[in-house]
Amino acid sequence: MMFWAAALLLFSGNAVAQRQDSDLMSFVTLPEVRALKWEIEYHDRERLAPGYWFVAPYGKISPDQPTMKYQQYQVGPYIYDDNGVLIWAGAPLYDNHNAFDFKPVYNIDDDPHLSFIVGWEFDDSKKGHGAIVNNHYEVEKEVQALSDVHDFNMHEFNIMDGGKTVLACTYRSQIMNLADFGRPTEESWVTVGGFVEVDIETNEVLVQWDSFDKIALHESNMFHAWDGPSGTPGWDYVHINAVDKNEAGDYIISLRFTNTIYLISGEDGNIVWRLGGLESDFEQDFTFSKQHDVKFISSNGTHHVISFLNNASDERGADEKMSAVLFVELDTTVVPMTAKVIKRINRPDSGLTRLRGSARPLPNGNIFIGWSESGYSSEHASNGDLLMTARFASDRYSTYRSYKGEFTGRPTAPPDLVASVYGTHDEDMMTLIHVSWNGATDVVQWKFYAQAYEGGQSILIGATNKTDFETMFIADGYMDFVSAEAIDAEGNVMHTSEIMRTGAPPDWEVAGWNGADSSPTPDDPSIIVAANAKADSTSSDNLINDGTSTGSGDRSIAQYAEAKEIAKAVYKAYDVIRAIGGFLVFILLSATLGGVGYTVWRCVRARRTRRYEHVPSEEGIPVEELPLASNPRP
Repeated sequence: MMFWAAALLLFSGNAVAQRQDSDLMSFVTLPEVRALKWEIEYHDRERLAPGYWFVAPYGKISPDQPTMKYQQYQVGPYIYDDNGVLIWAGAPLYDNHNAFDFKPVYNIDDDPHLSFIVGWEFDDSKKGHGAIVNNHYEVEKEVQALSDVHDFNMHEFNIMDGGKTVLACTYRSQIMNLADFGRPTEESWVTVGGFVEVDIETNEVLVQWDSFDKIALHESNMFHAWDGPSGTPGWDYVHINAVDKNEAGDYIISLRFTNTIYLISGEDGNIVWRLGGLESDFEQDFTFSKQHDVKFISSNGTHHVISFLNNASDERGADEKMSAVLFVELDTTVVPMTAKVIKRINRPDSGLTRLRGSARPLPNGNIFIGWSESGYSSEHASNGDLLMTARFASDRYSTYRSYKGEFTGRPTAPPDLVASVYGTHDEDMMTLIHVSWNGATDVVQWKFYAQAYEGGQSILIGATNKTDFETMFIADGYMDFVSAEAIDAEGNVMHTSEIMRTGAPPDWEVAGWNGADSSPTPDDPSIIVAANAKADSTSSDNLINDGTSTGSGDRSIAQYAEAKEIAKAVYKAYDVIRAIGGFLVFILLSATLGGVGYTVWRCVRARRTRRYEHVPSEEGIPVEELPLASNPRP
């Protein structure tokens, strides 16, 4: 059998070649996808919130140019469970484009959705867009970028309650006078930061705001009085990276290059207050800088609780020793207004997140944090206790944000199935079946079926529980036409794969075939299943009280081979029926089969076998266990 273990890779047209990039997953059923593996450390698994991880790995922000080389899908939106098992590979949906801010959305209608930003084209021919995908993984809406911006900005795609509008960040190049720097005769190009609220259905811009006439140059920590003028696109002097809205209709934004969080009036667009930076309106008991992902936790007009990631660092250096997530309570009824930290969660490895990042409270009170680089993420209890950390096994990829949430995936496409046959003699033939269903969240079991010929009756040949993205099943014999059913926790059939023809080595002799014929003949699954059930039952009868065999092993092997010969004859007879189609031949064959059925049940004795799994038959055949001829029982 060592030979056949190697043959699984050497001779199967469906097998995935071994590669050195061991930090990526490979799949027989999805050979075009290479999903990232995870390294996970659990600290208190029992307290983890239910839900999946939503990440969008990318190698670099700017898109790559197309190449003539074949490239497997790696970047884009992906869903994993908290074991690091892949649930959905979404990279093919937008052809391996970068994706950002990928998350589950619960405020559109009764069914959960997904939203994310699709990156721009390498040649700027397309600006990218925001995408809303339903739980069938079908694109429902695409929100386009404004006409006067370079791209749909990667930082934010924040769908408002009701699913009617969405918030997004904008960057726009403009010329600004440098009078604020005491240089009124000079001008420079700058990149102003702003946001828009857009009608999802019509793509109409409902609200538009930018920093051009609201935030002075001197608030910036990136563009200074001593810096010279710049050409287009100009100094990125504020760098907006988050926007959210409260029930009162006011907006909160994060400008990284001013170290400031701003509340913007929904009525007139004026700045209501500043938190942090050079001109903070609050008396505060903490500092922060280079922050990301500011969001309202609660807001009643006078008191606000907000959360954000205090990066405290960027590519130029660090302001603190480690990054942390802060939950801050703001009281605007007192003078001066006050801001105090009510919860701080330090980065578990005491490191710094210099770029990107996100933080979200979960329904059970836990907090899920994306520290961005290499997909580093952590989950914490409401009191801050560390429950789990995870990161990509690869250091070649990051994700801008990471989220966790519950989701029910219902793909409309059928499961993917690939089958291959292996063996050196008629007596040790086996069919290796791989099945997966990209995006399905509720599959707990797979049932496998085979047909003796195309269009024949589907016979249940076994079942196994789903424990990974892709499930492997080994069936005894040469099953030529196979399929699989996805089963949910209640035993319902969710979907069925297409009936697939089993792949075989192109040259059986080269593959090590030593059978009597030049190549093996496919088996009739009903005969093999019945023979196995009878053999297993007889084997149990032949065991004496101390568990040793009565010595019928050699005889049972020979009798099993006889049953295989009968199955081969039946399969060839099916060929004749299909080729000739004559009614008379069918009558003759039917008469023959009456004797064949009796012979099979009579001649098959116990043979040495490995039990696979008890499977109640749906076809009326008593299938107790499916033996594997290649794994004899001692």
